[in-house]
Amino acid sequence: MPSLRIAIAEAFGTLILIIGGPGSAILATGSFFPDGSIGVLGVALAFGLALLVAAYAIGSISGCHINPAVTLGLWLAGKANTALLPAYLVGQVVGALVGGLLLFVITDTIAGFDASPTTFAVNGWSDLSPGGFGFWAMALTEILMTAVLVFVVLSTTRPDYPAPMIGLHIGLALTLIHLVSIPVDNTSVNPVRSLAVAVFAGGDALEQLWAFLVFPLAGAVVGWLAHRALGQHDGRTEAGSPQRRG
Repeated sequence: MPSLRIAIAEAFGTLILIIGGPGSAILATGSFFPDGSIGVLGVALAFGLALLVAAYAIGSISGCHINPAVTLGLWLAGKANTALLPAYLVGQVVGALVGGLLLFVITDTIAGFDASPTTFAVNGWSDLSPGGFGFWAMALTEILMTAVLVFVVLSTTRPDYPAPMIGLHIGLALTLIHLVSIPVDNTSVNPVRSLAVAVFAGGDALEQLWAFLVFPLAGAVVGWLAHRALGQHDGRTEAGSPQRRG
């Protein structure tokens, strides 16, 4: 069944993103690696590389959305099949939760480590913001940065765009987004990325999770509108087509 294949592919791709992105932020920075921390630049690159790797691994199967905001943007642009939306979303949620669970199990083996909002790479504002940014700074950042991501994704799903470059283009875009926004709220732009760590960190991370479900989805709409405003909404292929996304 195509829907089952897409769901499995999206689960694996999202798992790669969670292990590569939040995994690097948890394991390769802070108390675990104080003398050799990869820092903001390293974490940003890890997210971009994780997306790049996932895109080339599963792009020919599902289009490698691995993000409900991206799925929404592609659907609004007519590049995602409505009947397949549940497969995408279920795969993304399952992959994210499995990735978060694996990180929780790995860190649980370390004496003295406690998965919490301050140690588990969660997204948030005020006390959970790396730079102490408030709610409205977070909201605007998430909408803007998600819009950029969705705009870039939509811009690559066109017949004349070279397929081998898609993963690199979008991966670098995600890296740039993280370089800009990690200090604000640890960068979500992806509801399941936030979900993956918040459910295990608990506390304020869970209380603030709603914002990282709502604002990235709002940003997806903004990105789609920007894409339409430039007249790029005609003659495009449907996301998930092997020749376009792999």
